[in-house]
Amino acid sequence: MRRLLLLRHAKSEWPNGVADPERPLAPRGRAAAPRMAAYLAREKLVANKVLVSSARRTRETWDLVSPLLKPAPDVASEPRIYEAPVARLLAVLREQPADVQTLMMVGHNPGLEELTLMLCSSAAGDALERVQVKFPTGALAVIDLPVDEWSAVAPATGRLDRFIQPRDLVEPE
Repeated sequence: MRRLLLLRHAKSEWPNGVADPERPLAPRGRAAAPRMAAYLAREKLVANKVLVSSARRTRETWDLVSPLLKPAPDVASEPRIYEAPVARLLAVLREQPADVQTLMMVGHNPGLEELTLMLCSSAAGDALERVQVKFPTGALAVIDLPVDEWSAVAPATGRLDRFIQPRDLVEPE
């Protein structure tokens, strides 16, 4: 069994004159990311390996999430995640080494939403329907995959264990 955590970057700004890859987080995103971090830590959703898109907003999201995750995972910048179509995300996923049991990707839409819908044939409660409606900034999809190797991941074989949005969580105390 493998577990995939798909974390969309937190809410970002759209400043004039700033290229898309360099867009920073908005204040709302800087507030939401620590709530997601607290949730990940509380639920013990810690990856062995984390792949972070090369975009500034994903790096800033990870910087706000990572301090609460113990033990600290192996982290790599993965430029192929930036604005990736679902086929590229699946290819990156299938390249992961066998010793990685739980993988997190910190990336973008529409790719993360499409990957979730492609991989999952079942879900807990209404999680799949909620993803179909919207995979908002800062949201997390937790997908269980019944495979021994990442290279064996195939469409419609996973189960969406949960889908959490920042608005689902209360502010940390």
